[in-house]
Amino acid sequence: MNRKLWMNLMAAVLVAGLFMTVSCAKKTIVTEPTTIEDQVKAEAEAKAKAEADARTEEARIKAQELQDQMANEQTLEQAKIAAAKNRFTNQNIHFNFDSSELSSMAKALLKEKAEWISDNPGINAAIQGHCDERGTTDYNLGLGERRAMAAKNYLLNLGISNSRLTSISFGEEKPLDLGSSEEAYRKNRRAQFVME
Repeated sequence: MNRKLWMNLMAAVLVAGLFMTVSCAKKTIVTEPTTIEDQVKAEAEAKAKAEADARTEEARIKAQELQDQMANEQTLEQAKIAAAKNRFTNQNIHFNFDSSELSSMAKALLKEKAEWISDNPGINAAIQGHCDERGTTDYNLGLGERRAMAAKNYLLNLGISNSRLTSISFGEEKPLDLGSSEEAYRKNRRAQFVME
């Protein structure tokens, strides 16, 4: 009987141990699903957040595009200014042989130069009169002065202030082309503009 009791006692301890083990195991809490109203509210909030994030990203992209466009426009404007400045200094007024009379092409260039000078009030210009190598030094200095003055007077008549323009003659001293051909002479008979 002892043995039977002992077995029953052991069985009771085992059953109690199993019961304790099962009862001490981590319980998983199953939450009841939220109400339909809560689900709809959560979905609406998530949708609103996604839309707000999309609007923020769209605004950021538009701001970047605007910044890029402004940078491009500024670069383009700077290129236009540099091109106009380059035209001003590199487009010379040319004259016929032994003449200081302005041609129609010279007058058109001078009008363009007058507009540029008007648009850039901080710029002053020196007008240099030049000749080809034919003629005496004294004669060419006088002819160079008449050419520079012809260009200057035309600009003055277009409304450019006398204080912004100076004139000087170099005669034949500073040729653009050192050749002795008619083409070289044509290049050297000029009024040239230099910014001061």
